[in-house]
Amino acid sequence: MPDLAGTARFVSDLHLKAERPDLLRRFATFLADTAAANVESLFILGDLFEYWIGDDNLADPFNADVCNLLRGTADMGTRLFFIAGNRDFLIGSRFAAASRMTLLDEATRVGAGDTAILLLHGDTVCTDDVPYQDFRRMVRAPEWQQRFLARPLTERRAEVETLRRRSTEAMQAKTAEIMDANPVAVRQALISHGCRRLIHGHTHRPGHERIDLPSGHGERYVLSDWDTGRGDALEIGPAGLRRLDLSA
Repeated sequence: MPDLAGTARFVSDLHLKAERPDLLRRFATFLADTAAANVESLFILGDLFEYWIGDDNLADPFNADVCNLLRGTADMGTRLFFIAGNRDFLIGSRFAAASRMTLLDEATRVGAGDTAILLLHGDTVCTDDVPYQDFRRMVRAPEWQQRFLARPLTERRAEVETLRRRSTEAMQAKTAEIMDANPVAVRQALISHGCRRLIHGHTHRPGHERIDLPSGHGERYVLSDWDTGRGDALEIGPAGLRRLDLSA
């Protein structure tokens, strides 16, 4: 279990892709600032990439650039941690080793005692979106992943493009409430992991709310996605918690 000694930062849903060099530049600036500020730990809570079709695509120039930025930050002394998102759940040990990033479980508890924090990507608490949860179970199954990764890169890329198009079409027919976190699921996640504070992304609805728990009150912090005019990070350090505005 990672500790929270010193200062830690948390980001999610950057959705980096070659077609958006502006996002990569912002990420590079953020990483440089993180290293310069002597931040001990950076937690990336999923959807670092718009999509990831396998670690055997690591030689792709764009993917290699992201990997090099991460490794450079780690070389400067910041520990890097990653929780898979719904777009990049196929990131594996090869990418982690090349970027010097530690892969975490989809629900990870950091810190200890009353200050422990539960980290999620966020899709697991969006339980009202039943079709998505069915799809998630399918693509997270080892058998499905083995079959997908055995296909040529060109086929995988085409399949992902098809899945993204279908996902966009399906989202247009869903209400924002269905795609948001379920309050009961959020509360149960905190209780089951013995935490009073939750940080996640995925919903692209940044915010903060108080949650009533059997042991007292809890808190949920939701990170923004990164896009034109949007983007943030949470920072926890000796001075407390603050939200960093990374919009551009």
